[in-house]
Amino acid sequence: MTKTILITGATDGIGLATARTLLELGHRVILHGRNADKLTALKAEFATQSPPQQPTTYTADLSVIHDIKGFINELKQAGTELDVLINNAGVFVVPEQTTSEGIDVRFMVNTIAPYLLTQALLPDMKPGARVINLSSAAQSSLMPQEITASSSLSDNAAYAKSKLALTMWSMQLGAASGRALPAIIAVNPKSFLGSKMVEQAYGVAGGNVQEGADVLVRAALSEEFAQASGQYFDNDLGRFARAHDDAYDEQKVAELIQVLETFRQHHGFA
Repeated sequence: MTKTILITGATDGIGLATARTLLELGHRVILHGRNADKLTALKAEFATQSPPQQPTTYTADLSVIHDIKGFINELKQAGTELDVLINNAGVFVVPEQTTSEGIDVRFMVNTIAPYLLTQALLPDMKPGARVINLSSAAQSSLMPQEITASSSLSDNAAYAKSKLALTMWSMQLGAASGRALPAIIAVNPKSFLGSKMVEQAYGVAGGNVQEGADVLVRAALSEEFAQASGQYFDNDLGRFARAHDDAYDEQKVAELIQVLETFRQHHGFA
């Protein structure tokens, strides 16, 4: 059955490899990126495939609240009903650490934007739908208030905290979703794959990004993940596994959800 699948951050690395695989399998793929020229070039490239592939594309900078709102509005105006949302977009090394709204860019893109997109799109997702959130083996303890404050954290520290926060809300919302709502699953696609992010951060080529794409395709389509809502899959281990201890701290998770909800309501997200 053909599925409609939105992938954020789909112009490079794991996101692009996942898009290629899903298009080859015949699914309707919606590509998001922050660079309009890259998206245009990809559409032209896919159109030359045999058979031609025609993904839909959207441009938005997920560190900018106005762009996130515009992206959501465009999807809703188009009547988009998703089978799968893959929140793949992420940042590690950034030229500016703070957004114009005073939020740490790493938390904004890696933690907050996926939450805003997920909450906005959940009501329009099809029965049996899934939300796949790209986590990481790099998970570091945080205070929930950190995610909406400006900071001077190192790239490594901010990334690890942001990915733990993403995992925490994924597991909480996923555990509460029930059978009638989309499954929400956090996935570490595998450490040190050859993405642009890894190259920028560590100066190494990294492993084959297709390994990460393959597990995301499994998470999106396979029965293995159908009843896995609220769980964490670690592709370094090749199985569902235990996340950082903070993900099981009920008080800290509740505080994180409260911070995210306060942010969502304050900025006028429905």
